[in-house]
Amino acid sequence: MPVLLPELFERRMKELLGPEFPAFLQSYDEPRLYGFRMNPLKVTLEGWANISPFTTEPVPWCATGFYYKEGERPGKHPYYHAGLYYIQEPSAMAPVELLDVKPGLRVLDLCAAPGGKSTQIAGKLAQTGLLVSNDNHPDRVKALMKNLELCGARNVIVTNETPERLAEAFAQYFDRILIDAPCSGEGMFRKEEEMVKEWSEQLIGWCVRTQRHILDSAAEMLAPGGRIVYSTCTFAPEENEGQIADFLSRHADFRVVPAAGPCFAQGESAWADAPPELDGTVRLWPHQLKGEGHYAAVLEKIADGELPYHQAEDERVIAAVQPAPRQKAADERSKAKAQALKAGRPTEYGKRDKFQAVNKKLASKRPDKAGPVDTSGVSSFLASFAPELPPGKLLLRGSYIYWEPAGLPALDGLRVVRPGLPLGMQTPHRFEPAHALALALYPESCARRLQLDPKSEQVIRYLKGETLSIEESELYRAEGIPSKGYVLVCAGAYPLGWGRWSEGMLKNDYPPGWRWT
Repeated sequence: MPVLLPELFERRMKELLGPEFPAFLQSYDEPRLYGFRMNPLKVTLEGWANISPFTTEPVPWCATGFYYKEGERPGKHPYYHAGLYYIQEPSAMAPVELLDVKPGLRVLDLCAAPGGKSTQIAGKLAQTGLLVSNDNHPDRVKALMKNLELCGARNVIVTNETPERLAEAFAQYFDRILIDAPCSGEGMFRKEEEMVKEWSEQLIGWCVRTQRHILDSAAEMLAPGGRIVYSTCTFAPEENEGQIADFLSRHADFRVVPAAGPCFAQGESAWADAPPELDGTVRLWPHQLKGEGHYAAVLEKIADGELPYHQAEDERVIAAVQPAPRQKAADERSKAKAQALKAGRPTEYGKRDKFQAVNKKLASKRPDKAGPVDTSGVSSFLASFAPELPPGKLLLRGSYIYWEPAGLPALDGLRVVRPGLPLGMQTPHRFEPAHALALALYPESCARRLQLDPKSEQVIRYLKGETLSIEESELYRAEGIPSKGYVLVCAGAYPLGWGRWSEGMLKNDYPPGWRWT
């Protein structure tokens, strides 16, 4: 069914595109495209080629991306529940490819929900370095958390904060920052009809103001020599080339890094009366490639002595970090907020202030403030399931235990909804492992596991939450390990979750909210 476009939008695009407008308009009569991205934390490209049940075609700008046909339904396959891939619109894979993420870096995904780009970043980090995934909408964070759990990343924390609050804690901390900015969504009109109904010039104006604020906060958090990729899924020059030109006019310590990719068009500096260097940004047009509309700009923070940033394969070059040039502004914001609270006036953070007491309570339960963590249960469990955890430490929040990545600044007062890899909960009777831990394991290192045929009815029954009848001989057990206890349940070689085996029965611990319907 053809998309009914807003009349004002059509006029704007006709003026911008000129002779290309008919081809652009025709693209809205074409069927939408479907894609997924293979997860390198779980499977190699060669391994995926050997087990893929789908008919696919590679995405030119993403080595792990594939187009699939609408009838394939990859969301209804056990491999989806094992986190082997993430279903994602093909053009949306481009910004992370431009971010140039390498193992060992500190990366921030500032507007991360629902988590597709965060899982892509996590795959490139390969369980090293650190990923901070943030979104300021509490409801959207739930989807972000679930997708990161499916991904199996171990080196991730998730925050639910405003950009300026994060900037106070992470001044000049990150090597890479991705801003998948809130935008007017013009590039998604073919995919999401609701965006057509919501579009207006007033919406573009609101987005421009919001994007400016986000970019300024990101600039404070980027280390010298680091890289920001700013992306939108809109065609509006005000939100794209115009936004970046405005940012550069206020941040002399940044420059555009020319970007390119298969089928990508260059930016249009003339559309925004911007400097010619904005032609080094990229646009993805739906009438020029197999994907929806996107824009991306790569920005580099100039290091001392005008030296560009480089990342070698076997070493990390770290520029000398000087005091944050905009830290004074952050301090002034904090001071103004404190004065407003003292006077009983509302602040720019609105309702978020009511969470401060909760945050302080959670922070007080950190090991260094609440005494040593009771590690007897978790240590015994991890000895049997042997995950290779990144550098870090155990963190206790109430009865729940996390593995907190090393090198974090003080996060007291921030809304940290996942402070590291969830390991599980210590109850009075036993340690109960987290579902996230199961998905972050490599089965070959587990002392007790059950590998079900991915095509079998047993896999579907497990994903539906049913109890399974399993003979003891079907379990894999390392020497000296008893049969009774927690079992890592897998679809083939890929973890799905936990079960508890005893006397021929596997009690199902698959989370109720995740179950196959």
